[in-house]
Amino acid sequence: MLDPSSSEEESEELVEEESGKEPLAPAAARLSPSRPGEGPGGGGGGGAGGGGSAGGLQPGGRGSSAARPASPSPSVASEKEKDELERLQREEEERKKKLQLYVFVMRCIAYPFNAKQPTDMARRQQKISKQQLQTIKDRFQAFLNGETQIVADEAFINAVQSYYEVFLKSDRVARMVQSGGCSANDSREVFKKHIEKRVRSLPEIDGLSKETVLSSWMAKFDAIYRGEEDPRKQQARMTASAASELILSKEQLYEMFQNILGIKKFEHQLLYNACQLDNPDEQAAQIRRELDGRLQMAEQIAKERKFPKFVSKEMENMYIEELKSSVNLLMANLESMPVSKGGSEFKLQKLKRSHNTSIIDMGEENENQLSKSDVVLSFSLEVVIMEVQGLKSLAPNRIVYCTMEVEGGEKLQTDQAEASKPTWGTQGDFTTTHALPAVKVKLFTESTGVLALEDKELGRVVLHPTPNSPKQSEWHKMTVSKNCPDQDLKIKLAVRMDKPQNMKHSGYLWAIGKNVWKRWKKRFFVLVQVSQYTFAMCSYREKKAEPQELLQLDGYTVDYTDPQPGLDGGRTFFNAVKEGDTVIFASDDEQDRILWVQAMYRATGQSHKPVPPTQVQKLNAKGGNVPQIDAPISQFYADRAQKHGMDEFISSNPCNFDHASLFEMVQRLTLDHRLNDSYSCLGWFSPGQVFVLDEYCARNGVRGCHRHLCYLRDLLERAENGAMIDPTLLHYSFAFCASHVHGNRPDGIGTVTVDEKERFEEIKERLRVLLENQITHFRYCFPFGRPEGALKATLSLLERVLMKDIVTPVPQEEVKTVIRKCLEQAALVNYTRLSEYAKIEENVGRLVTPAKKLEDTIRLAELVIEVLQQNEEHHAEVSSAFAWWSDLMVEHAETFLSLFAVDMDAALEVQPPDTWDSFPLFQLINDSLRSDYNLCNGKFHKHLQDLFAPLVVRYVDLMESSIAQSIHRGFERESWEPVNNGSGTSEDMFWKLDALQTFIRDLHWPEEEFGKHLEQRLKLMASDMIESCVKRTRIAFEVKLQKTSRSTDFRVPQSICTMFNVMVDAKAQSTKLCSMEMGQEHQYHSKIDELIEETVKEMITLLVAKFVTILEGVLAKLSRYDEGTLFSSFLSFTVKAASKYVDVPKPGMDVADAYVTFVRHSQDVLRDKVNEEMYIERLFDQWYTSSMSVVCTWLTDRMDLQLHIYQLKTLIRIVKKTYRDFRLQGVLDSTLNSKTYETIRNRLTVEEATASVSEGGGLQGITMKDSDEEDEEDD
Repeated sequence: MLDPSSSEEESEELVEEESGKEPLAPAAARLSPSRPGEGPGGGGGGGAGGGGSAGGLQPGGRGSSAARPASPSPSVASEKEKDELERLQREEEERKKKLQLYVFVMRCIAYPFNAKQPTDMARRQQKISKQQLQTIKDRFQAFLNGETQIVADEAFINAVQSYYEVFLKSDRVARMVQSGGCSANDSREVFKKHIEKRVRSLPEIDGLSKETVLSSWMAKFDAIYRGEEDPRKQQARMTASAASELILSKEQLYEMFQNILGIKKFEHQLLYNACQLDNPDEQAAQIRRELDGRLQMAEQIAKERKFPKFVSKEMENMYIEELKSSVNLLMANLESMPVSKGGSEFKLQKLKRSHNTSIIDMGEENENQLSKSDVVLSFSLEVVIMEVQGLKSLAPNRIVYCTMEVEGGEKLQTDQAEASKPTWGTQGDFTTTHALPAVKVKLFTESTGVLALEDKELGRVVLHPTPNSPKQSEWHKMTVSKNCPDQDLKIKLAVRMDKPQNMKHSGYLWAIGKNVWKRWKKRFFVLVQVSQYTFAMCSYREKKAEPQELLQLDGYTVDYTDPQPGLDGGRTFFNAVKEGDTVIFASDDEQDRILWVQAMYRATGQSHKPVPPTQVQKLNAKGGNVPQIDAPISQFYADRAQKHGMDEFISSNPCNFDHASLFEMVQRLTLDHRLNDSYSCLGWFSPGQVFVLDEYCARNGVRGCHRHLCYLRDLLERAENGAMIDPTLLHYSFAFCASHVHGNRPDGIGTVTVDEKERFEEIKERLRVLLENQITHFRYCFPFGRPEGALKATLSLLERVLMKDIVTPVPQEEVKTVIRKCLEQAALVNYTRLSEYAKIEENVGRLVTPAKKLEDTIRLAELVIEVLQQNEEHHAEVSSAFAWWSDLMVEHAETFLSLFAVDMDAALEVQPPDTWDSFPLFQLINDSLRSDYNLCNGKFHKHLQDLFAPLVVRYVDLMESSIAQSIHRGFERESWEPVNNGSGTSEDMFWKLDALQTFIRDLHWPEEEFGKHLEQRLKLMASDMIESCVKRTRIAFEVKLQKTSRSTDFRVPQSICTMFNVMVDAKAQSTKLCSMEMGQEHQYHSKIDELIEETVKEMITLLVAKFVTILEGVLAKLSRYDEGTLFSSFLSFTVKAASKYVDVPKPGMDVADAYVTFVRHSQDVLRDKVNEEMYIERLFDQWYTSSMSVVCTWLTDRMDLQLHIYQLKTLIRIVKKTYRDFRLQGVLDSTLNSKTYETIRNRLTVEEATASVSEGGGLQGITMKDSDEEDEEDD
């Protein structure tokens, strides 16, 4: 480490004195070579120098003027020169101010004793820049385009798509990025909040919890956000930046404030060396001088009564007490610092606390004097024995060794060596309290005598080292006994005596004083620091731990002096003077004197800065840049600083500066630097910046209220210009200022200046305007609820700002009134920007079709709903702190919707009558509002209902008329071709009824009574329409049957089946279309059901009657063979005669086969074409029963007659086939085996038996007995 020196400070005073005679412009020119010279010619603005300067400043002007034949007006040129000169002067003044400010800041960083870097501050996140935002957009777009390797399901892709459209592409996010308030964490939290609702609404999956899905989606989001970056590199970078955000080293702090204040690196190096920032003793002494100056300044203010203007006259005395108590606190802080920050090896015997009071009071001088035991020092010595020369008389193999000791301590011995090679390199470590210890080193050889008890001493050397002694090894001549043959012994030793931390300087001085050192004599002196404010000049004798005499330096002033007559000894003189006492010192060379004066100057804390006479001569001499041979290294740095014009900044007295304005400047520049760094700080300083600003305020007496007022003003300026500032930060500073101005500070009542109060009121008003503006623009100041909790903090701060004083809370109604007004304005702002975004305003002044206007309104409604949802999603958390917020937000939403209602009404007014394109608008808005508890059936919602209720009624009326007409026209032209479940007309009717009911149901009419009315109306309409359909179908069915054949050629037509299907479909649709919900009676449904059932019965009856008619026709043919009729006898004879010559077919079998074919065909058609199984079963049951009844009746009529053989065969075939076919169609056995069937069976069996006897096998295998073979033949 370089030896500490304050010579540069001594030189600074002289330079400062001479600076009044010579301008500092050359120094400025050297520091800024690009600027024109400001020499004697440049300053006046005339002559060649002035002209050259102007030309250099305005090359374009000179060139253009030379090109023109006419010269510019001299007055114009001089004005330009004057303006440029003024600008340069302003820049130079600004530069000097920043350099001076940097000196003060450097000292705060170098030796802090009040503040430390806070470790409990919230860590700030890295902010997103415009370029980063574009990169993030590109990455998400690449994912949506399928250009990444990230696997995702449709739900996640939809979520990312929504996030991309709503958040990333939002102009509000771009504005937030521009304001510096958007961090990566913000975008992640918004996405997390965005997907939580989506994930919660997904269906449950066994074995997969919603939390797992959330974490998986967030991991995919991070992968998209990160892109192709290596996560390990990003983590390492984040860790490093986070560490720099927490704690900064001194070098990092210096570099930061160089950037903040625009200080060049070489300027910093000059100032650093010249101020001796690496010397804690010099820095502590500088602080003591500053504090002493502040105390003197307080006394001067009290004496001259130059007080600031306070709000109360009584505060003037309090102000002096404040100044003194603040200095006393700093003194106590400094006193509590360790004497040296280099280490803890040497423990100081500190003064008792009462010593501080004597120093601070600066009163009684004789109290608490130091005793000699208070300044006992502890030294460590290292003695290294290297080798011995001159051993000639000893045999080469003789053993020699050395011992070493410090007087009063233990003795150590080296290893043994041969006399031919006496080298060791052995080190001995000692500790002593003697300032002038005696170190004895002896050389021994082993005795060869038999009776020798001790080894023989060959020689010795006694050294008296000091901390200033050379550290390297040296040759020393040893003292030998007279009878020793080797008289020229030399030993090579190195003795290193370390200086204790509390020993500030030492060496030999001549001294004489009045109370101590009363005789002019050369003594060994040590300057001892007992505590931060207590130093003593002590003289020591050899081998003594306590000083012989000491002088406590409190109140003394040290300075250079001329040689004193009558004092012989010493070459360069200096003295320490105190009222009633003078102590004169002298050293043997100039450099030692400078070092002594410098060390004592630091110790006394005096305001006067001693200047060595040699430096004065050097500065006054021509060519004084020749370096002094005996000047210390610090003088070299002082000379360099002076050469570059820095001495005025180093030597300036901090007490003479307006630190309030200087701090205002450094805080403003620091805030600018902070807002432009890579963190989303929201106005919060970093821990390192807070530490430096805290230290500056404490050390230089900057009032806390002034500090926070300036901070508030700077933050307000940034916030008003669009920067994102944390309202919590504003709240902290405002609360401090408010408590100070209103006299309610936690540390007691303090002085309040008029200026502080006026500035506070001004800032309070500005803050109120800003907060109201932010609440009015809450969607844009706090987009998507970011920064988190900012809106809540803004409301809390506004509540605080509205307070009249510090203790009386503002009435809630007053706060609500202010915020209600803001939210009313917010509704207008939000809607205006929304409509501009939707380009509604572009349509004004030019012709727009009603359809386009409605389309724009629907799009605008979507945006309105989105805004309301975002307000609820991102700004509703404020209700947790302010219960009335939700009510005000409902009012805000209603106001917002009322503005939309104007555009909506205008769009609906121009729509043509009886058009229904506007219903999607109602559905869109209504679906959103009805799910909102607060807005459902609110003012706008009711307006919406009133607007659309007549449209709905009109629509239903027209639809009812349209459906009725389509039924009428449809049945007139109905072809009864099957269409889906029925006919074309019925399908069209049911689709229209269902569509109408679905449409009305999807309207979700919010007003219950009107909704029920609509439902009832539609159910009644459906019932009437279905009834009409059923009746028309019934009539068509009967007409169709009448037109069909009555013989066995009859085939059931498709239209008959279609009509049955219409009935089936009508029954199914009536359940859906005619039944009332919500626990109402199913009156319409029951009525239409009964009608359908009745109609189906009639249709079945008509169809069965048709079938029976055909059967009766068959039986009528068989009646011609009745016994006893003419036709029967003739027919029988003819058949028998003909059968002899040709193969005559069996009479009646064609009739039977035709009937059976008819039955089977009809059954198959009905079974295949009719959609209702139940109706088929009923039809078949009734058909079978009726058929059997007809046959039974026919047989009963012929009870007394024997059936003709052909009648018998035909009936047997018809009955058996009918039975079998209906059984195959699923007719129940109970129906099949009815009494009628049994009667027929029995009759035909008897007739069969009779015929077989009489005819002799004439039945030809036809029998009533069941036979599979017969079935196969017939089939």
